[in-house]
Amino acid sequence: MPGGQGGMVMKFGQGWARISGRGWQICWVVLVLVGVFLGSGEAAIARGEYAPPLSFSNAELSGRDFSGQWLRGSELSNANLTGANFSDAHIEGAAMSGSTLTDTNLSGAYLTNTLMDSIKFERTDLTNAVLLEALLLGSTFENVTINGADFTDALLDGYQVKQLCAIAAGRNPNTDVDTRESLGCRD
Repeated sequence: MPGGQGGMVMKFGQGWARISGRGWQICWVVLVLVGVFLGSGEAAIARGEYAPPLSFSNAELSGRDFSGQWLRGSELSNANLTGANFSDAHIEGAAMSGSTLTDTNLSGAYLTNTLMDSIKFERTDLTNAVLLEALLLGSTFENVTINGADFTDALLDGYQVKQLCAIAAGRNPNTDVDTRESLGCRD
């Protein structure tokens, strides 16, 4: 390494560069700004803007409160969600296949593109839930509340549609879609 007077000497590629006084200060400012920029991603996660996918597969989550949380892309398959509260939660693109949703609150939840096949919905509150393009094949619905739920382009079996049309009412306040229309109910 070449010698010389004062400052810091650093190797860049094939050559050497001397950073002294003002140049060193600029390097520190750049490093601090890079740190702040990279740290802003962590702050965004803390604010709920970029929630990392969570895995609760096969978990015991009875009675847990997930209300208002960002759970996009989360893995909740085969989980016991009895009595869990997901009101106003963002669960878009999650996998909930085979889970138990008895006495579960999904009111106002965003469930777009969620895999919800082979679920037993029993006394589940789906009031004002948004289930756009959700996969619900093979799921059963017993004593559910679906007032204002939006099932637009959701994949449902024919018997599910008939069952849900018998109790469908209301209009979703977020999408302004009538529940019966979203299910394709015939009057």
